[in-house]
Amino acid sequence: MTDTVSGNLGASGAGDRRASPSDDHVLWLRRFHPAPDAAVRLLLCPHSGGSAGYFRALSGVLSPVVEAVAVQYPGRQDRRAEPLIDDLRELAARVVDVLADEPGPVALFGHSMGALLAFELARRLEHGGREVAGLFVSGARAPSLLGNEGLHLVDDAELLRVVRSLNGTDAELLDDEEIVQAALPLVRNDTRAVETYGYQGTTVPDLRCPIVALVGTEDPRVAVAEAEKWRDHTSGPFTLHTFPGGHFYLNSYTTALGRLMTVLLTGMTDD
Repeated sequence: MTDTVSGNLGASGAGDRRASPSDDHVLWLRRFHPAPDAAVRLLLCPHSGGSAGYFRALSGVLSPVVEAVAVQYPGRQDRRAEPLIDDLRELAARVVDVLADEPGPVALFGHSMGALLAFELARRLEHGGREVAGLFVSGARAPSLLGNEGLHLVDDAELLRVVRSLNGTDAELLDDEEIVQAALPLVRNDTRAVETYGYQGTTVPDLRCPIVALVGTEDPRVAVAEAEKWRDHTSGPFTLHTFPGGHFYLNSYTTALGRLMTVLLTGMTDD
């Protein structure tokens, strides 16, 4: 069973943008709380069907010590006219190109599908000689446990049932036919991207950077033991943190999550 479908389909807001010599940089990366003097920069990768706006609240918790930079995938909100990308490796390659405009080391956070994208980004960055300060993987089983259950091939009614079961989206939004019809193609596209990823492991760990796995204790898609297997994907330190709740535990623990990541990334604590 793959960890693919996610919620908060109604997330909105393009956010503040920083001037850049690259048009792609402006399209792909969103800063809701710019903090150019932050100790570290954290790239946030949204879940299946999600958009950069989902991380607005988390960005506020992290700022100004950690500058959050959220990825906006093609086909979402102000990029809705652009073709969707249903290949995680292609998506990662596009984001890595954009990150050339982001100097210095970067940390990565991804939830659900975003965790797998963040993992692929970390691999590419490290293999290219760039420092990755840390990888935070939320609500996702380890790549070595991924499989293809064919969820991207089910009909709309079944796909919507799975989305509802994750309790990540307001029920009222899922009762709005117009919203559902706009959102399901995004969820299906992203689910296809995860289910066709086809992770190919090696005899050595994929990464050197620290990995921090985060999971809800009642997540119907990811068992704690499956999140713990992320340990096998790095030769660096590994830690596992659990939160009460399901797949979208972070909706209720945004402040706690932001503070935890700030401490882990910078060693700083609240005054």
